Amino acid sequence: MFTAVKILISALIIGVITEIAHRFPTIGGIIAALPLVSLLSLIWLSFQGNSAEEISKFAMGVLWGFPATAVLILIVALLLRYSFPLSLAMLLGAGGWFLCLKVQGLVFG
Repeated sequence: MFTAVKILISALIIGVITEIAHRFPTIGGIIAALPLVSLLSLIWLSFQGNSAEEISKFAMGVLWGFPATAVLILIVALLLRYSFPLSLAMLLGAGGWFLCLKVQGLVFG
């Protein structure tokens, strides 16, 4: 039952943000950039009884993924600006994300 509640609340938040973005793209983008998924995940992990150490490891993983996510968003935004199809922009953005994670692993791992 808790899983269903998590899914419902999370989906509701995403739906509201999408509606805001539909009406006000810039404001919607700013709201979407908030660490909502990360914060919700921290809350759900806490409610599920995960230890502070486990939650801290999760938070550090979020930080580790942040630069790659920024690369993904940058690639998608630039490609869409130059009229690339969304699916191709997302695919190339995901490739940039993956490559960034690999480079981070080589440099800092």
